[in-house]
Amino acid sequence: MNSSFRNLNRTNNLLTVMVIVLVFYLLKTLSFIFIPLTFGMFVALLFLPVMRWLSSKKFPKWLSIGVVIGIIAVVLKLFGELIKLSSREIINADSDFFQQAELKLTTLIGNVEGFIGIERIGNENVLLHYISQANLFKNFGNTLDFVGDTLTMILMTVFFGVLLLMDSFNFEKLLTKAVFKSKLMSVRTFLKIEKDIARFLIVKFLVSFGTGVGFTLACYAFDVSFPIFWGVFAFLINFVQMVGSVISVVLLSVFAFVEIDSYTVLLVFSLIITGVQVLFGAVLEPIFMGKTFSLNVVTVLVMLMLWGFIWGVPGLIMAIPITVILKIILEQIPSTSIIAEMMSGES
Repeated sequence: MNSSFRNLNRTNNLLTVMVIVLVFYLLKTLSFIFIPLTFGMFVALLFLPVMRWLSSKKFPKWLSIGVVIGIIAVVLKLFGELIKLSSREIINADSDFFQQAELKLTTLIGNVEGFIGIERIGNENVLLHYISQANLFKNFGNTLDFVGDTLTMILMTVFFGVLLLMDSFNFEKLLTKAVFKSKLMSVRTFLKIEKDIARFLIVKFLVSFGTGVGFTLACYAFDVSFPIFWGVFAFLINFVQMVGSVISVVLLSVFAFVEIDSYTVLLVFSLIITGVQVLFGAVLEPIFMGKTFSLNVVTVLVMLMLWGFIWGVPGLIMAIPITVILKIILEQIPSTSIIAEMMSGES
């Protein structure tokens, strides 16, 4: 009898692993659907309290949806204007800047080559040499495809978000049928997910916005070119958890090297933008996020690698909120609460 029970248990575990592998395979294969659908789910979670408030004021559903669409349209319009401003900065840049940039980058690359012992044959321009090696001109078409795919994904995200809101986003019913078998537990879990994800999105937006403003002001203070561009870039890349903050500081510091002649001033500038990232990302963000988003470093890194592998950059952006949803659900189930505790960053 014990042997049969063990065999049954082993079979169930094997089937569970196979199902999990199949799910992740489908998520990766059908990413063009699941990425905007997941983003749309977060949009719906963000605007559900607004819909609920409008409903309490006796607003008809069609008008409530119109208000939500209007808010999204205004946000996209403002973001588009920022993109236009940053693009105009680069287009209107003085040609002397690009000459200075080429000279400094050539010197920097030459010093790096000498340090690691690289010897290039011939007198080919250093920048042209590495541009040809990187095949950037060929990859320009891929960049255009990426921009097109991004715009398509944004539109699909808005579409899915509005669609989910129109159907009242009955996620608690799904939880009842698939996980808890108890309506009360499902509703309580759903409300906690809704509250925490909405807070995550709002706090992340404000923190990223503050980081972008800080980068822009630092660029203006030290007379570094394209301050609006760097502010928008820092705002966007900050949504990529952990990795984004490092990328923004390193790239802006390398760029500032072109324009700032004094190494002391360059060091101060780098320390200031690093301080901005630390202030918003390492101090204010954890304070406003609260204990719900307390995840240990191992969990964060594993989930970043997992979702980055499955969905690329969108996966890196959504890895933490997806993990938090999973953690909230696991906390509500006695048999899996130990896993939620292991995921937590608390001692």
